[in-house]
Amino acid sequence: MDTNDVRFWECHLCVSDMLPSRFVALFILYFTAASGTTTYDSYNDFVEQDHTPQLDYSNPNWCHSPVLTNGEVTCRSPRGRAYTSTLGTRCEMSCDRGYRLLGKSSVQCLANRRWSGTAYCRRIRCHVLPLIPHGRYTCTHGFMVDSRCDFTCDRGYRIEGQNSRTCQRRGSWSGVQPECEDTDPPKIKCPPSRIKYAEPGKLTATVTWDPPTAKDTSDKTLDIILVGQEPGTDFKEGQNIIRYKVYDQSRNRAACKFIVRVEVRRCPELPAPMHGYLTCSSDGNNYGATCDYHCDGGYERRGVSSRVCLFNRSWGRDPAECVSMEIKSDVKTVSALLDQFYEKRRLLIMSAPNMTDSDYQLQNVMIQKADCGLDLRHVTVIELLGSPPRETGRIKESLLSSEVIEGLRQAFRISRYYFSMLLLDKLGSDRERFIAPMSSDELFSYIDSFLLDEEERERLEHHREFCD
Repeated sequence: MDTNDVRFWECHLCVSDMLPSRFVALFILYFTAASGTTTYDSYNDFVEQDHTPQLDYSNPNWCHSPVLTNGEVTCRSPRGRAYTSTLGTRCEMSCDRGYRLLGKSSVQCLANRRWSGTAYCRRIRCHVLPLIPHGRYTCTHGFMVDSRCDFTCDRGYRIEGQNSRTCQRRGSWSGVQPECEDTDPPKIKCPPSRIKYAEPGKLTATVTWDPPTAKDTSDKTLDIILVGQEPGTDFKEGQNIIRYKVYDQSRNRAACKFIVRVEVRRCPELPAPMHGYLTCSSDGNNYGATCDYHCDGGYERRGVSSRVCLFNRSWGRDPAECVSMEIKSDVKTVSALLDQFYEKRRLLIMSAPNMTDSDYQLQNVMIQKADCGLDLRHVTVIELLGSPPRETGRIKESLLSSEVIEGLRQAFRISRYYFSMLLLDKLGSDRERFIAPMSSDELFSYIDSFLLDEEERERLEHHREFCD
């Protein structure tokens, strides 16, 4: 193609651009062959095409009628509201509730008998709601707009928050996701109450039990708390309340209790023997307790040495008694006599020149009146009267030998020529001498203050009424 040909195409394109759209220019075709070139010049010839639309504003159906599924089309035509598809008509597109418009929201009927754009309505969906632990939900229309989802909780749980959510027109859920809160307290079962007897010789009993079992609707592990004494320990006599508490992770609480009763089987109070006393183990009269018999000085036990409280609440064996000790006055030495009193009795040796001595007679009257009080204080009276060869010595009606009389005077330096009294303790030691008659009250006061120990004073108070 030469330069002239190029210019021709340029000129032809310019002309064709200026022509109306319904005309088409006839182009100049050049055919080149071996024998030469043939030129057809039709630059000034135009042919009108049959399919070119004629603009007609009066045609009521210039464009096809607009349709929007699940939506609404509102059109305005230059010719009035009755026309919806005439040339130049503009239509506004809107979707039904629950649908979102995709595409043009406004289109116009163009000269090419087409609308200036397209649009369609897509259903709006909310996102899938997550499941809540220990609960579920049901929805009226799935996850579409206006669908309401109602939440419910498993048994033992309750809704915390709103119990429903609604899918809103913009695709979001109303409110916030609720939770299922555990409201059902755990269940706990305590062991049954029990009675246990105290062990022999004890006031307590060792009590054991299996720990309680607890269950909960949600928690596998529960915090069980003991309120009270631990199992396997010694429980005191009486009623002991044992409580257990249990909490789940939501701090719901449950409790149970049972009673541990310890009974001490007891025998009747064992009376002390006359002129004696008892020493008992444990609490004195409980099952397994042992009571030993003891006699006061100058008295000897007759019978068993001890008794035991049995399970059937009775004392084993027969009771013992304390009888006056048999004093052997026919011994030949003073040591043989004193040995019978060692650690058992105190001695009050009374000496006078003769039986007619006024001090002796006065003291003898007071001694006879105080006989019971002296016996309670474990005091034995020995009388030494006169001088050899008519000297006498006696313990009540039992006479002493002359050798024993002389031995006593020598051992304790007792004079035959004036009235005197000598008080010996249970070990035979000289504790006090009196050279004038003593009233019973004065004598008892001295003995109680200086010769009795605490245990003897307690027994004296207990038996004081015997001398009334």
